Order: sequence, then C-alpha cells, then structure tokens
Amino acid sequence: MFAIKNIALVIFIITYIGIIFTRLPKINIDRPSAAFFGAVAMIVFGVLNFDEAVHAIDYNTIALLLGMMIIISTLQLDGFFSLIAQKTIAYSGNQFRLLVLIVFITGIASAFMVNDAVVLLFTPVIITICINSKLNPVPYLIAEILASNTGSVMSMTGNPQNMLVGINSGISYGSFILKLLPVSILGLLSIIWVMRLLYPSVFKGKKNITFSQENINYKYSSMRISVPIFILVTFLFFFSNMIGLSIPIIALAGASLILIFGKIKPSEVIRKVDWVLLLFFASLFIVVEGLQKTGMLNDLISKNNFSANMNGVLAIHGISLFFSQIVSNVPLTIVMLPFMKSAGSEILWLALASSSTLAGNLTIIGAMANLIVIESAEKHKIHIRFWEFFKVGVIVTIISFAISIGMMILLIIY
Repeated sequence: MFAIKNIALVIFIITYIGIIFTRLPKINIDRPSAAFFGAVAMIVFGVLNFDEAVHAIDYNTIALLLGMMIIISTLQLDGFFSLIAQKTIAYSGNQFRLLVLIVFITGIASAFMVNDAVVLLFTPVIITICINSKLNPVPYLIAEILASNTGSVMSMTGNPQNMLVGINSGISYGSFILKLLPVSILGLLSIIWVMRLLYPSVFKGKKNITFSQENINYKYSSMRISVPIFILVTFLFFFSNMIGLSIPIIALAGASLILIFGKIKPSEVIRKVDWVLLLFFASLFIVVEGLQKTGMLNDLISKNNFSANMNGVLAIHGISLFFSQIVSNVPLTIVMLPFMKSAGSEILWLALASSSTLAGNLTIIGAMANLIVIESAEKHKIHIRFWEFFKVGVIVTIISFAISIGMMILLIIY
C-alpha cells in the first residue's frame, strides 16, 4: 500500500507539472495529453483498476458539457452569435457606448452560452468594428475578456468549472443565478469604470461606429429551430426539480432535438464539439480519484476542513487566486471537489465557483477565454501584451474579489 501511495502521488505530480508547463523539452505535451497520460498511468501501475477508473468519471458533468457543446455548436454554425453582436454592437453611437455594449453583451451571453464559445465568435466581430471605425481594438478586446469571465460567474452553464460546482453541489440552477448575479453585474460595472479610468483618451469624443457584414453567413431558417430549443432548454433548467429531470438530461434532450430537427448536418455539429475538453475532464477525474483512493486527500481534508465562515470564504478565494494562475481553474476545481463535499456548505461551493472564475482575469493566461481572444487577435496582427492586460486585470480582479467575498459574507449573515 505504501508503494501504491507513492506511485499515485508521483503520477499526480507529473500530471500537474504537464498541465502547468505545456512546453517541456523533447516532450510533445499539452494539458489534455498530460491528464490522459496520468489517467492511463493510474490504471497501468495498479492504483486503480479499469472499472474503478470508469466509475471515477463524473458523467453528469460530462453529459452537461456535451449537451451544451452540441447546442452552442449549432448556434455557432447558424451565425447566431455573430447576429447578436452585429445587431447590438453595430448600433452604438460612440466609443464609450460601444464599450458598455461589449461588456454587457459579452457578459450576459457568457452566462448562458459558455464563455469560451462566446469570445470565439464575438472577437472577430469586435475586431471588424474597430478596424472599420479606426479604433484601437486592444482596450475593447481586454474588456471582452474580462467581461466573458465575470459574466460567466452568474450561471451554472457559464463555464466548465461552474458546471463542476453546480452538478456536484446540488445547488439549483435558479438559486445559483440568484446568489451570484450581483457578483457578475457589479463586476461588469467595475470593468467599465476601470477601462474608462485607464484609457481616458480612447473613450472620449464620438466616432462613427460601422460594421461590415461581409463574410458572415446567417442561416435564419436553421435559427428558427435552434434558437427556440436553446431558449426552452435554458427555461427548463430553472424548473428541473419540478419536472423531475436533471440539468444534464435537459441539456442532452435539447441537444438531441437540435440534431434531429435542426437544418445543420449533425456530422458538422458533432465535428465542432470539443472532444479534447471532454477527454481532459474525464482524465482529470481519474487522476484525482487515484490520489483520493490512497487516502492522501482524506488526510489533507481532515487537516484542512473548510468552514462556512469568513475564514473559509477567504481561504477559498486565496487558493483560487493563486492556483488558478498555475494550473488553471478547471484542474483546480476538480482537485477541490472532495474538500467541498466534505465541507458540505452551499456558500463555499458558490465561493469556489465565483473565485475560480474571477481569478482568470488576473493574467493573460488565467483562463481559456483569454487565450482564445489573444490567438484570434494575433491572426489579425493585433497584439495584447502581458503587462498591458495585467494592469487592467489586477485592478478588476481586486475589485471583483472584494465584491465576491462581500456577497459570500452577506449570504453567511442572512
């Protein structure tokens, strides 16, 4: 047992080193491949048998992710995201109003349509508007990144780590939104204030904001089916307990309807699903289960039992802020699941969802949405520098963390 314990620990450490350092000499590695290696190693070296590995995977989370990916992929192919951006952002009258629209449209859309997908589709539209209107796109893209993370806090379907928290905590969809909505809205307002404070010359005066619809293909006939299904799925999320269906099942049901009745070929939709992300999640569940089976996590849990008080809330926020910059928020959240289940506190679950997401705003590598925007901007020869992002991100993160901690303390009191 002693040997197995050490083997599990070594595999866990190697896996997370691969997740942290995605470029190691003479090794072809990235985060999904590191997690997959760790999962397979746990089985090969006898830490877990195959059946235990299969049972370690949280299929509720995988199902929710898969269902939402199919729905969002269909909406992407329909041009729905581009239509939203075009119909709203294009009508802004000046630079400051454009900033406000970008922040709130990105933030609210990210809450219900997964922030990674939102920025993937919104970024080219924002760049096009800025280039056509002769505006510096960097401040607007930074605002988009910050808003996508901040807005996604409010909903269980806003980002992968919130899905993990929502499924494992048992918090209802409506309660999740009700309690984290103030954090998101106040956070979005703070982004607007900080951007105007740090870029005063960018948002002064009035310029003619223009938008070109070239190269954007809207499939209205398909949207007439996909959009109502998406709205129905979101509506049913709020009443999942009343109708006796879990949130993952509702997402899968919506995905099946959109594949059958939608106008986009199912094969096209399925190709756009991020299967690598699903493999990453499944692999991480196995790696963490392998470590947990040895009893090491139980020892740590017994020594670090978080309480639903101010100290517990501060501890969760501190851990999230630090480790999200090192291993990213999804791997951190999966490791934290056993600790949260042991604590059994709804407030601490909400604190983890809020803090792990908001921590992504601190640095340019803090969240996947950040990297998606940066890579998309690079294709247009637009460079978002680390320090330029950091000077905005650190202020926004401090303010949003203060709002999040304050909200958690209010929940404890009342």
